[in-house]
Amino acid sequence: MNLRPFREIIRKKTKKIKVGNIEVGGDSKISVQSMTNTLTTDTDATIKQINDLSEAGADIVRVSCPDIDSTQALKKIIKQVNVPIVADIHFHYKRAIEAAISGAHCLRINPGNIGSKEKVREILKAAKDYNCSIRIGVNSGSLEKNILEKYREPCPEALVESAQNNIKILEDEDFFNFKISVKSSDVFLAIKAYRSLSSVCKYPLHLGITEAGGLSTGSIKSSIGIGILLMEGIGDTIRVSLSADPIEEVKAGYEILKSLNLRHRGVNIISCPSCARQAFPVINTVKILEEKLSHIKEPITLSIIGCVVNGPGEAAQTHIGLTGGGENNHMMYISGLPHHKVVSEKIIDEVVSLVEKKSKELKSN
Repeated sequence: MNLRPFREIIRKKTKKIKVGNIEVGGDSKISVQSMTNTLTTDTDATIKQINDLSEAGADIVRVSCPDIDSTQALKKIIKQVNVPIVADIHFHYKRAIEAAISGAHCLRINPGNIGSKEKVREILKAAKDYNCSIRIGVNSGSLEKNILEKYREPCPEALVESAQNNIKILEDEDFFNFKISVKSSDVFLAIKAYRSLSSVCKYPLHLGITEAGGLSTGSIKSSIGIGILLMEGIGDTIRVSLSADPIEEVKAGYEILKSLNLRHRGVNIISCPSCARQAFPVINTVKILEEKLSHIKEPITLSIIGCVVNGPGEAAQTHIGLTGGGENNHMMYISGLPHHKVVSEKIIDEVVSLVEKKSKELKSN
C-alpha cells in the first residue's frame, strides 16, 4: 500500500542551532512555535497555557517580557514547563539581559526598537554567559528609522538590509547561535523578503506572516505564505500568528507541515465536502471525530468519504478508511483493503476504536 504519495521537498541546508533542547536548522525537523497571550506576571495562567501548548504539539513557546516583573516571572515559569522558552523583547535591552539571567532559552530582539550596537553587544554578552540563542526579528511594521528613510516604505529590500546589518553585528561579536525572521502582514512582501534573505544567508529562518488576522483568514494567509516558502525548501521553524487561542496556531502549523509531508502528528483526516450522494452525514461525522481523536499524537491517516465515487480510492491510501454504502451499510478499510461493514449508528465508535488501536500499534513499534 502506498500511503499518500508525495513529491519530496529539498530543504536548503542552513546552520543548525539549539533553542534549549530543540534543534533548529540543518537537517533537524521543522519546529512549530506559538506565543502566550496571558499576562506573564500571572505565572499560574502562563504556565498552564505553555503546558497546554506543549500538549498540543508546540516545540517552542515565546513569552512577552515588557517589564522587569515579567522577566523575573520567567524564573518560576521555566521551572514548571517542558518546552524551551523564548523571551520576546522590545524597546529595552535590559529586559533581554534580565531574561537571560532568569533562564530564557532564546531572546527575540527587534532591530527596529532595541537600540544601539552597544546595547546589542551587551545582550550578546548575556546570551553567551547564560547559553541563550537569539532571534533577530525583523518586522515590516517596526523597521529602523534610517532604513525607512532610505526606502521610504517597508519593502523586501528594506527587511533584508535590516537583517543583514544585524547579522554582521552578531558575527563581529563571534556570536553565531541565532536565527532570523523577516516578517510582514503582506504575504507577497514576506515571501519576497524570505526568498531574498535565503539566497544570501546560511542561518536558520523562522517563518511567519505577522499579524495575519483571525482564525480563518489568518490561517489561510499563513498557509499561503509559509506554505509557498516551505515548498521551495525555505524555512526551519514556523509560527502561525493568529488573533485566536494560541493552540489554534499550533494546529494550523501542523496542518501546513502535514499537507506538505514535512512533518506528521496526530490524525490526518481526508474527507469529502459531502453532496446528495452521501450515505451518512459526513460533515457532522468529521466534526465529532476531530474532537474525539484530538488526543492522538501518532501520525495516522483516516479517510471519511460519503459515497463510492472516491471512497475506495482514498481508502487505498490511508491507514483507516470509511466509504458510505447503500441501505445503511458502509465499508471500513484497514491498510487500504476492504475489511468489514458498519451501520451508521456505529460509525463514530468504530472509527475511534480503530484509530486508537492503530495508535497503540504505532507506539509499541
